[in-house]
Amino acid sequence: MLALRWGLRAASGGFRPRNVPLAMAKRPSGAGEGPEENGQQAKRLKGTAGEGDAEGQNKRTPKRKIVLLMAYSGKGYHGMQRNLGSSQFKTIEDDLVSALVRSGCIPENHGEDMKKMSFQRCARTDKGVSAAGQIVSLKVRLIDDILEKINNHLPSHIRILGLKRVTGGFNSKNKCDARTYAYMLPTFAFAHKDHDVQEEAHRLSRETLEKVNSLLARYKGTHNFHNFTSQKGPKDPSARRYIMEMYCGEPFVREGIEFAVIKVKGQSFMMHQIRKMIGLVIAIVKGYAPESIIERSWGEEKVDVPKAPGLGLVLERVHFEKYNRRFGNDGLHEPLEWEEEEEKIAVFKEQYIYPTIINTEREEKSMMSWLNTLSIHDFNSSTAEMEANNKNSKNSDVEGSDGCNDDSD
Repeated sequence: MLALRWGLRAASGGFRPRNVPLAMAKRPSGAGEGPEENGQQAKRLKGTAGEGDAEGQNKRTPKRKIVLLMAYSGKGYHGMQRNLGSSQFKTIEDDLVSALVRSGCIPENHGEDMKKMSFQRCARTDKGVSAAGQIVSLKVRLIDDILEKINNHLPSHIRILGLKRVTGGFNSKNKCDARTYAYMLPTFAFAHKDHDVQEEAHRLSRETLEKVNSLLARYKGTHNFHNFTSQKGPKDPSARRYIMEMYCGEPFVREGIEFAVIKVKGQSFMMHQIRKMIGLVIAIVKGYAPESIIERSWGEEKVDVPKAPGLGLVLERVHFEKYNRRFGNDGLHEPLEWEEEEEKIAVFKEQYIYPTIINTEREEKSMMSWLNTLSIHDFNSSTAEMEANNKNSKNSDVEGSDGCNDDSD
């Protein structure tokens, strides 16, 4: 009898109280449904599973921390950084996140909340500013042909040129040792103010190029750049920045106009800093300001430093030297260097970045318009004189404010 009772309990799918008939035991859920209802339910479950096969496969793909090497032409965009809730101003990250979602690299809710994928850009670039070597770090599903699939959902003037695995705690902004920017400008910007300059006919002399480079070299080292940004005083320790190198390359002719490229490498840059560093050198070379103003600008007094146009500024490269030394050869990760992508970077600049700068300069003449404003700057005023001149002015901000974050970290 004992064996029979245990057998009956097992047959009912579980234990039941003693002396309770088997037919009265609690039925499993759905036991009272007819065969048609059971069939429909099974069909519905099967259909749902089939429709979600691709999504389910993506969900099962583990997320990994990576970096993407990006190049883009910034014309028509309000900078790099995404502004959620402000669809009026399109940014580079808007297009990037859309492509990541549509390619299946990230789920849609990660696109709405970028913290969920640990997204971090290495450097902000502002309205109209381009990049040839921007780096972003994030967690993605490493799907097959990932670069091709992301690029298929991006416009041609935004490209993902490379991808590398990084450590789980990697942050592209915090791990960056230095940033290199390039500034492309027409060489007539260096012509002396007393000379009648024809834009297309002007050619930079060897003597002037050497003078430009001697002035740019003075920026190397650690200095107080409070006069080269806004909202920082001379006592603010964060105004001290380290410049590793700064020079102007050989000139070249495009579309009948001679251009040159200034490159500057530093640990980090403040808002407007690079444009003001270049603007002050131009003012000196053109004869508006004395050479001594560079050293004077590092002192505590307020110095009127002009800000060169934003057109021409390009994030050229970012550097991860400490990370590379520690993890680059650990057998699990690659150094964050991009020698194999150099040709693709060069092709992208020739196709999208340089033509945009050249054509915009020809059409809008932003450099020539800015050069005409240099004469209104007072490069010799003391602090007291500047305060007296601005006392009755409604707008005492000599540098102006355009909300530009192009060369800030």
